[in-house]
Amino acid sequence: MSVPDSVPVDELLFETDDAGIARITLNRPQARNALTFAMYEGLVALSQRIEEDRSVKAVIITGAGEKAFAAGTDIAQFRGFEKPEDALGYERFMDRVLGTLERLRVPTIAAVAGACTGGGAAIAAACDMRIATRDARFGFPIARTLGNCLSLGNLKRLSSLIGPARVKDILFTARLIGAEEALSIGLVNEVVEDAAALGQRATELAKLLAGHAPLTLQATKEGLRRLAEEDAAQGEARPGDDLILMTYMSRDFREGMEAFLGKRPPKWEGR
Repeated sequence: MSVPDSVPVDELLFETDDAGIARITLNRPQARNALTFAMYEGLVALSQRIEEDRSVKAVIITGAGEKAFAAGTDIAQFRGFEKPEDALGYERFMDRVLGTLERLRVPTIAAVAGACTGGGAAIAAACDMRIATRDARFGFPIARTLGNCLSLGNLKRLSSLIGPARVKDILFTARLIGAEEALSIGLVNEVVEDAAALGQRATELAKLLAGHAPLTLQATKEGLRRLAEEDAAQGEARPGDDLILMTYMSRDFREGMEAFLGKRPPKWEGR
């Protein structure tokens, strides 16, 4: 299979093997694998192709290099946000990307080395299983960087993994948690020594899952997703829109973005 035309071939790599294992690699190591909007669209396109290819039995998602799985969305792309529609459209877009990954019929494994933050951590959380190296770090440090917020879908997904108290801890303190802590709270399933061991273990686990009854795995995935799913509001307005607009349309968000790109501490005003 080839990478969708909308995605630069060197930023999102895709391959399959004879065992039915598909591998997606986020490949912007010079930017700590920060994702562009085109890369997110590419994940959706690849997910759709995987759905249609019955030879694929499991998916591994990883980041190029050893420094980062993905450091979230490329912040420079937020500079064009001016209207409420920009903020709401972005969160709708992200919900579609993550929902597509979550609904894949086959099991997905996030193989995480190094930093796994923001949108990268959201992608990992949307996968069925997560394996991390000992130097992996997870978090959503937006309270000290951008001053935006997570959508209700992302909050729900994280809460189902680690519970609301730990979600508050991670978001309020804006800290990055290490692999061992992530393992202890259920955010990751396994911790391995280094990147070489990560690749080997992810492949072993994917082959194990690929050999199991595919309809059992699919039914289990979908059943658990339905149990966790809340009724989404229909139409333009959705629960949580007011929170998205409160943050993305604020002076603080603009200040946080410019401070991040300018490599200086932000000066919060609370408005």
